[in-house]
Amino acid sequence: MLRFAALRPGQELPEHTVRARNFATASENKIHEDSVAKQYGFAGGLVPGVTVYAYMTRPVVEVLGRDWLAYGTATARFLKPFYEGEMVRVRTRAADAGSDLARLELEAYNGDGQLCAVASAALPATLTAPPAVTGYPAATLPAQRPPVSEEALRAIGALGTVEATYDARVKAARFCDEIGDDWGGYFGPGAVGHPGVLIRYANSALALNVLLNPWIHVSSDITHFSLVRDGDVVSTRGRVASLFERKGHKFVDLDLLMVANGERPIMHVRHTAIYDVRKVGE
Repeated sequence: MLRFAALRPGQELPEHTVRARNFATASENKIHEDSVAKQYGFAGGLVPGVTVYAYMTRPVVEVLGRDWLAYGTATARFLKPFYEGEMVRVRTRAADAGSDLARLELEAYNGDGQLCAVASAALPATLTAPPAVTGYPAATLPAQRPPVSEEALRAIGALGTVEATYDARVKAARFCDEIGDDWGGYFGPGAVGHPGVLIRYANSALALNVLLNPWIHVSSDITHFSLVRDGDVVSTRGRVASLFERKGHKFVDLDLLMVANGERPIMHVRHTAIYDVRKVGE
């Protein structure tokens, strides 16, 4: 395993390749289903951004290890979709760390050489203090989700809290199998949480608070604060930070804090999605 102390700025790491799989075709979000996605100008159902992000974290943990999962940062931007069966090629380069201990820049290409996603990951030299948990109060999920609209999103105070027990042995292991990730830290005694699973929780914070039409996860800015362990109850809390429109698409930006067992901050996410996707011809 390469270690970050041995990296030189500009050094290329071994390419990570994996075949894209779309396990979300039966999900409530029909952008992952072929016939619906084609109405929006796509060639087929989109492989979820959560899945693409998970692919891109593999080279990161190979180099930065558990330290990154405990206190590292990341950004991810999804530029073009991956489709079922396409080859994903993740290229990773060591960047000038600046004030950080280490920084990686990542690009994910499809089999045609098109750049589909970009990401960065860093280990800060100084630990970032987590936000106060009291600033992200728990709230009840709506008994009946309102149909998504700008008005409905603006009316939300605290998002309804999404709770999930991290299950390393079954649910997370299945996720790792789906994305082809066999990094040892996610399995066995002392297993730690996969960041892709945590970003899936961020998606749920939107999907369980409003009734969505087809929607697209476009970016996440992430700061880790502590490791997630098997059996931790992870609550995802937050608020709508902003709403905006670009090129006919309507976006929502969520400000989320994930908390383990009601008290320990584990991850902060600024999570952005297109909640109203412009159809072809509109």
